Amino acid sequence: MRPHIMKRTAVSIVAATGIAAGSLAGATVSTAAPDTSVRQTAVTGEVGTLAVYNFGLSDSQAKGIQRWLAARWDYNDLIDGDLGSNSWKAFQRHLKADWGYGDSVDGIPGKNTIKALQRKLSQPAYGYDGPIDGIAGDGTKAAFKKFADWAKSAY
Repeated sequence: MRPHIMKRTAVSIVAATGIAAGSLAGATVSTAAPDTSVRQTAVTGEVGTLAVYNFGLSDSQAKGIQRWLAARWDYNDLIDGDLGSNSWKAFQRHLKADWGYGDSVDGIPGKNTIKALQRKLSQPAYGYDGPIDGIAGDGTKAAFKKFADWAKSAY
């Protein structure tokens, strides 16, 4: 009976080691230290890297924003609920035209994009009353959700 227990123990150790090695081999920055406020998807290869920044929106809210962007700001990618670089490029075109965004249209919602978004969201309908600081905190996310709900119902 003892050889059987030893065999099971050895198999368990080998399996655990393999799982641990596989987990470490596949670890990336986004999986090693996830940020729960930003849903990120990475696609690597010759195409480059695609990050998704939904800032707490549900898929249906993000789809509403993508439909609004398609109707008004030359967004011509999938309506998939993932606010990736093409969604943010279209949003940056809007922010550049109307909300003081002066940076490049690169599809990355960095500090200047968030500042312009905060200016937009400070309209009474969306309720952002925090500082224009370029940080997508709770107030920015709550106002972004209100905007997304409007876009979802309008488009």
